[in-house]
Amino acid sequence: MKIGVPRESGAGERRVAVIPDGIRQLKTAGAEILVEAGAGMGAFHADKAYADAGATVVSDPALLWSDADAILKIQPPLPHPSLGRHEADLLREGTVLVCMLRPLSNLDVVRTLATRRVSSFSMDLIPRTTRAQRMDALSSMATAAGYKAVLLAASAAPRFFPMLVTAAGTMAPARVLVIGAGVAGLQAIATARRLGAVVDGYDIRPAVKEEVESLGATFVGPKLSAEEAQDRSGYAKELSAEARARAQELLLARIPISDVVITTARVPGLPAPKLIPASAVAKMKPGSVIVDLAADMGGNCELTEPGTEVVRHDVTILGPIRLAGTIPIHASQMYSRNIVSFFLLMLKDGKLALDMNDDIVRDTCVTHDGKIVHAPTRERIEQPAGAAGAAGAASGAAGSARSAT
Repeated sequence: MKIGVPRESGAGERRVAVIPDGIRQLKTAGAEILVEAGAGMGAFHADKAYADAGATVVSDPALLWSDADAILKIQPPLPHPSLGRHEADLLREGTVLVCMLRPLSNLDVVRTLATRRVSSFSMDLIPRTTRAQRMDALSSMATAAGYKAVLLAASAAPRFFPMLVTAAGTMAPARVLVIGAGVAGLQAIATARRLGAVVDGYDIRPAVKEEVESLGATFVGPKLSAEEAQDRSGYAKELSAEARARAQELLLARIPISDVVITTARVPGLPAPKLIPASAVAKMKPGSVIVDLAADMGGNCELTEPGTEVVRHDVTILGPIRLAGTIPIHASQMYSRNIVSFFLLMLKDGKLALDMNDDIVRDTCVTHDGKIVHAPTRERIEQPAGAAGAAGAASGAAGSARSAT
């Protein structure tokens, strides 16, 4: 089997799906690997390193896409900048595609993949089980994003993060509020604490209180039962109108006293819940900073502008996109381990062996044999226009999900 690793085509994307160590693992499993020239440059992996690991470095991207039996990448298929075609159309019929497909947000791409009979697998659908833990790309990228969000906040803030005792007097530490105690939120809490800030961690799920406090932060959340606040998988779920009002009231009381607010609340495939209205920004102290990790899905803050920095009411609001990609060495290392572990699950003696009875393979599969087999995506495609938007408007729980960044 020939596995292709293309150069990522997304604007500003510096990560690579498989690093040279991953190439060696795939070679040992009997696969032949094609790597596009320059694919690893953004993450500081030279073409020679791939060749030394046993890959064939291909200078013509069209050849790689047409010759590979399987494509491993990070971003979902996008318009190719040099070939003038969409990457979904570059795939041969019957090819396997593994990437962060985000199917609920890329319905047109999913339709194309089904039409071309591509067997596609989405790394953001890896189940949260012990067996699948080493394949959990969402958690890997959320870790990178949560860490970098705090560094961005510290750089933008006009104050020290730690308490400093100087000859000019004592400087009080910054007060940081992290909204959402998922993987990204917990990493943000840990990083802000390491920098010396006083940290509050907000979440609607009482079950995460212990994790927040173990990192040295103060847990802030409404008094809800576990049944009210989370589903069976441990994710925040939609609250009743009364519970949502209590949660929002508590959150809005904390925002004005915070020097930095980092938001991480996301709902897969739907617009991010709006947790910080413009009126709350107006009440923040001059010089405060908001870092919105849900910017790519519309943002948790009403005033967020995706991909840019704005100042409103003397508050700096950052809306970073693909934040994990700004730490390309370690983000690529983690993602490579995730995707190689997943693909080796389907590779037997150098050949593809799809076992749809395996829960990891089944749950991550989006299209196969010309059909859309991922039920939530199929239902979204089949539902009347506008129904998805209405569902998004109704999902304003002030909770947290893992960030797909």
